[in-house]
Amino acid sequence: MADTLSGRRVAILAADGVEQVELVKPREALREEGADVDLVSLKSGQIQAMNGDINQADRFTVDRVVSEAGAGDYDALVVPGGTVNPDNLRQDQNAVGFVRDFVESGKPVAAICHGPWILVEADVVRGRTVTSYPSVRTDLRNAGATVVEEEVVTDQGVTTSRNPDDLPAFCERIVREFAAR
Repeated sequence: MADTLSGRRVAILAADGVEQVELVKPREALREEGADVDLVSLKSGQIQAMNGDINQADRFTVDRVVSEAGAGDYDALVVPGGTVNPDNLRQDQNAVGFVRDFVESGKPVAAICHGPWILVEADVVRGRTVTSYPSVRTDLRNAGATVVEEEVVTDQGVTTSRNPDDLPAFCERIVREFAAR
């Protein structure tokens, strides 16, 4: 294990319907670099992950409930995708506020695949260049973002990526971005 992120606390914000690989791979990469990583969700207990949005995968234990967490508790934030996950998150005002507080405080935020949907809801993409899964791009443009077709993009502390195929580049970038802050 390296210690690039030793002493850093990272929140992964996810709910039922999270794409399993988009939760697991970033968490592994961050922990390998020494970060303390919490799974933050809408309710206590466990969340149900999915593979490809339609096949149930593993269940993951929630470390903290978003209504009891704040951006001040963490150094960085990751929002995985899966279609249902960010749709659940963006309907919860505590989750939306949590994301908005991270961005407004200048702490690094990363979202992959459908994860940027909550960035739209939090109104934090205006004036930023981002990428995402294709079906989210119109929402991002309508929210004032410039959308590009790249595997990973970082603009003003917000890192975005398109899909699970981009996870190697996404994980490398978030480790670098989180270490720099």
